[in-house]
Amino acid sequence: MVATELVDSTVQHVRKYHKIADFSLWNQNGKNVTQDDYHNKIYVADFFFTTCQTICPIMTDHMKLIQNRLKKDSEVKLLSHTVIPETDDVPQLKEYAKRKGVDDTRWNLVTGDKKQIYDLARKSYLVAKSYGDGGPYDMIHTENFVLVDKKKRIRGFYDGTDLEEIERLLEDIEVLKEENVK
Repeated sequence: MVATELVDSTVQHVRKYHKIADFSLWNQNGKNVTQDDYHNKIYVADFFFTTCQTICPIMTDHMKLIQNRLKKDSEVKLLSHTVIPETDDVPQLKEYAKRKGVDDTRWNLVTGDKKQIYDLARKSYLVAKSYGDGGPYDMIHTENFVLVDKKKRIRGFYDGTDLEEIERLLEDIEVLKEENVK
């Protein structure tokens, strides 16, 4: 169950098979990344910003842990969206990716149109805690990691700052992979 405050009013009526909307963003290498890059993949998504000094560094370290644990698994990818695209441009994301040990073949750090990113957070991934002080194009993001299946459906939420939750996420990825085999 997702807390009502995390769900945009335009999608609160959706009860089953909620899907992630199509998107077009730019990754740390300046490559256009779309939903097609995640076609037939299980992926973990989150929201962060490179200058964050609180939860983001922990979340990024935990995403790297997931990356390292699944480095030989071609079925699973990672996707991190910046919440301050006006600062986190492609060069900034590239520098951050290098510093944090991001494997470019498996993990995209994306930037782009602020409205599109915020709409994805609110209406697709359901991780926008509230509007920030700047109105509808300002946002307080959560610490949630979102597990998305091969059909673009949300299958779970996990506290990206909690190692026990990361272990649960990794277990659930294995369950999803088994589900896809059947």
